[in-house]
Amino acid sequence: MNFLSHSPISRRTALRGLGVTLSLPLLEAMLPRSLHAAPSTYRPLVKSGAAPTPRAIFCYVPNGVNILEWVPEAEGKDYALSPTLAVLQEHRADFSLLTGLGHPRCTGGHSGGDTWLTGADLRAVPGKEYTNTISVDQLIAEKIGAQTRFPSIEIGDQSGTGTALHSHTLAFDRNGTPLPAENSPQRLFERLFVPDDAASRDAALKRYAEKRSILDDVLGEARSLEKQLGRADQTKLAEYLSSVRETELRVQRQVEWVDVPKPQVDAKGLQLNSKPGDAHDRPMWLDVMLEISYLAFVTDATRVITFEWAREAGGYGVGGENHHELSHHGGDAGMLKKLAAVDRGYLERLSRFLTFLKSTDEGGRPMLDHTLLVYGSGMNSGPRGEHSPKNLPLLVAGGSACGLKHGQHLAHDPEKHPPLANLLLSVASKMGVETEKFADSTGTLSGLG
Repeated sequence: MNFLSHSPISRRTALRGLGVTLSLPLLEAMLPRSLHAAPSTYRPLVKSGAAPTPRAIFCYVPNGVNILEWVPEAEGKDYALSPTLAVLQEHRADFSLLTGLGHPRCTGGHSGGDTWLTGADLRAVPGKEYTNTISVDQLIAEKIGAQTRFPSIEIGDQSGTGTALHSHTLAFDRNGTPLPAENSPQRLFERLFVPDDAASRDAALKRYAEKRSILDDVLGEARSLEKQLGRADQTKLAEYLSSVRETELRVQRQVEWVDVPKPQVDAKGLQLNSKPGDAHDRPMWLDVMLEISYLAFVTDATRVITFEWAREAGGYGVGGENHHELSHHGGDAGMLKKLAAVDRGYLERLSRFLTFLKSTDEGGRPMLDHTLLVYGSGMNSGPRGEHSPKNLPLLVAGGSACGLKHGQHLAHDPEKHPPLANLLLSVASKMGVETEKFADSTGTLSGLG
């Protein structure tokens, strides 16, 4: 049945058997027809339900930008916004533009999403074609994740993890293993805000107990096996045991939160049916995923989010443009003009999200003051369409309550610059992570405060 031609079914609909009632999740058929392919009507809250606390969101756009219209002519406090960045005029005092930074150890190409938050040399291990490291969001989640139901949330326009060099996620655990992203607004909303019924709770506890029992057995056998292995295999086994331990901790967290009620959030106005692969839905999908991210922060469901707006070597612009093809512009003026339009379209979505954060009071200050936002790409398509890890398009917004200073263009020499990892270390530091080094950092990035 095509539910678009029928009235929506009630969200209270349940399956009933002999003495058993099973609540249904939020289905597309329960959504009003007016939500399909219509501009978002959702509006920010007046006040946040969370106590003032640092949080971070990393927003990634693939394929680079039209760097010629991105970089301003001047630097410092008195710079004039470039043609592309003019979209953010109303937020000028709330963000810093960073130019010239890059990942010295990365090879460029379409692996930008894999390395944007890790800074890893993916071919650093002899004999291996791909070896990633922990991403800065997960470094932060290790520090503060236990304080919320979800240590971190991973979002992307493709679900799952993707493949090496073309990941669907920005997040990698301590062993460099990718964490799967969610691309369905409906599934993400249910995961964060739809209460579990009693049957689901009991089934979850049983499932977690079984997993814990299996993990205990695996750990015991693995430790016994370790004594029989050589050094190289012991290293591999140690990495495996670390992954098992992380899984065990996640299982335990789920048990600890199973009886804690999820926050009550009204889905009215949220276009949970929007699809990232539909050219018409693209702007609505981006908006609703950012709205859900906003709600996750407002309810303190998590304090760490990564959001890959589209994956490298693919994906659509906001209006459904072939973003990847335009990144191979070769200096063509027409393609560069279209690429700049894609860039501005993305920044319009970002501007709307910043407005949400600025409009919501949190402890007497705008919510944006407690929210560190990093936006950009892990690739620079350059003046001729080259795919370089140098001079990456980057900006940092919010976080003034954490000590960040904005309203400036921090320009660096693309050939002689601090590693991008210095910025990532700065963000981790503002989020409470006490470490002197991250990836190939040489210190925190000066100029941000």
